[in-house]
Amino acid sequence: MDIAIFETFVWSWIGLALAVFILLMFITAPYGRHTKTTWGPLVPNRLGWVIMEVFVVVVLYYFILTGENEQSLVNWIIIGLFSIHYLNRSLIFPFRIKTTGKKMPLVIMLMGMFFNLVNGFLIGYYLGNFRVYEVDWLMTPQFIIGAFIFFWGMSVNMHSDNILIGLRKPNETGYKIPRGGMFKYVSAPNLLGEISEWLGFAILTWSMPGLAFFLWSFANLVPRAISHHHWYLDKFEDYPKNRKAFIPRIW
Repeated sequence: MDIAIFETFVWSWIGLALAVFILLMFITAPYGRHTKTTWGPLVPNRLGWVIMEVFVVVVLYYFILTGENEQSLVNWIIIGLFSIHYLNRSLIFPFRIKTTGKKMPLVIMLMGMFFNLVNGFLIGYYLGNFRVYEVDWLMTPQFIIGAFIFFWGMSVNMHSDNILIGLRKPNETGYKIPRGGMFKYVSAPNLLGEISEWLGFAILTWSMPGLAFFLWSFANLVPRAISHHHWYLDKFEDYPKNRKAFIPRIW
C-alpha cells in the first residue's frame, strides 16, 4: 500500500469517527453500568476486556514486525508508550476490577476488536512502513508537549481507576459516589485521562494515524462520559451539582 492510499483510508476512518460520535450522543453503549440483555449473547466482563484490549497490541506488533522499516530508538519509545497503556488495560486493569457476575454483550466485545484492528493497523503500518523518527525528534516541541500531556492523562486515568476500584469492599455490590482527585470536578475523570493520553500521543507522533486514534477515542469516550454523568444525577439525589461530565467547569 502506498502512502496516498493509506492517507485516504485514514481520512475515511476519521470521517466514520464523526458519524459514530453523533450516533453515540443518542445511543448509550450497553456495557458496564449501562449493560443491557437486549443486545444478544453476553460474555463475562473480564474475558471481554482482556480479549478486545489485548487484540490491539497483537495487531500493532504484527504490522510493525512485518513492515519494511527498521525501527529506531524513538519508534520503540513511541511503541512502548502505546504498549504500556494497553498492557495495563488488557492484563492488569481487568483483574483489579470487581466483576463478579457482570457481563457485557458479545457484540460490544466484537465491535471493540474491530476498532482495535483498524487502529492497530493504522499505527503499526505507519511505523512499520512509512515513518522512522530520528533521535532528535525527542527534543522537538511536539514530542515534549505531547509526552507531558500523555503522562498527565495516564496519571489521571490510573488514579481515577484506583478511586473507582476502591469504592467497593470485598463482596460488596452496588454503586457509590466517587470522590477525590479529578472526581471533584468531573464525573468521568478516568475517561478524561484516557482521551488526554491519546491527544498527547497524537501530538508527540505528529501523525495522521495518531490524530485518527485520538478522534476515535474522543468519539467513543465523550458520549460515554456524558452518559455516566446523567446516570449519576439520576441515581443519587445528593450527587454534587457542581461536577461537569467531562471538562471541569465547562461541559
